Amino acid sequence: MALKKFLPGRLGFGAAPLGNMFRDIPEAEALATVEAAWADGIRYFDNAPFYGAGLAEIRMGEALAGKPRDQYAISTKVGRLILDEMEDVSARDQGEKGEVFKFGRPNRIVNDYSGDATLRSIEDSLKRLKTDRIDIAFVHDVAQDFYGDEWLAMFESARKGAFRALDRLRDEGVIGAWGLGVNRVEPIELLLGLDGPRPDAFLLAGRYTLLDHDRALQRVMPMVAERGLGIVVGGPYSSGALVGGPHFEYAPATPAILAKVAAIKAIADRHGVSMKAAGLQFALANPAVAAVIPGASRPSRIAEDSRALAENIPADFWRELREAGLVNPAAPLPAGPFSPAP
Repeated sequence: MALKKFLPGRLGFGAAPLGNMFRDIPEAEALATVEAAWADGIRYFDNAPFYGAGLAEIRMGEALAGKPRDQYAISTKVGRLILDEMEDVSARDQGEKGEVFKFGRPNRIVNDYSGDATLRSIEDSLKRLKTDRIDIAFVHDVAQDFYGDEWLAMFESARKGAFRALDRLRDEGVIGAWGLGVNRVEPIELLLGLDGPRPDAFLLAGRYTLLDHDRALQRVMPMVAERGLGIVVGGPYSSGALVGGPHFEYAPATPAILAKVAAIKAIADRHGVSMKAAGLQFALANPAVAAVIPGASRPSRIAEDSRALAENIPADFWRELREAGLVNPAAPLPAGPFSPAP
């Protein structure tokens, strides 16, 4: 899998919470969380300008300043420009994510997938992240959850602009790899069906999790595996719902989702399995998945993720989930705990 050569481990750090996702996170707490991830051996960090209007990138750049650059990998995203002018945060049209970053910076966010904007976005991210290179660049959110019926038009804009620009930057060695960073499977299917662009990897958030994996399993995972590419699974805890949080898909969890979580947890409790372990190890069992990147906004969460990856889950747990109809019959299941190493 080509993606693995860019990733120094199967467990990465998703930086969305650093952008004040759902709450106003103190600066010291945000920086300490990244430091905890580094101390725990995590060396892959995913970010995006969208996370708090540049706040997550700024905080990560500060936290990683002074760390040996050849020892870690960074992915970030293009498609949004963060301007110096301010705007009313409450008036932003952000599709299904309208309330997610209301505590972020008030800088104006402009959606732009053109080639010129892509180059500027990379340049701006390099400054905020205080680094000289981006290992993986993902084209962000060209999907239904953000653009609704206009998503195909935005995808076409990216096809003519961002895809070609990133192809060129990759071939010139400015970035290591590129692909899509989305919360829906359809854009990945569409891109893989094109003749022109040559993506290397995908970040798929929320669509290959213990709570929601049927659709990705049908087409996307096999297509990615057949081409020797790779997927980074974002949101492996389904915005926190899997581990007892109130959100699913960045919104309050529905009764149906909460009932499914309760059913899985009842089986997990009988087998002494943590929900974090079940979520991380399920995602990594698919051969198309190169890494998982749970988000964290508190230092204590980092060690929990590492322990979950190494937890020994009995085969009977997975068998019960399958028998209860809580896991798709075609989903690959773990055969043992995972090492954080590639």
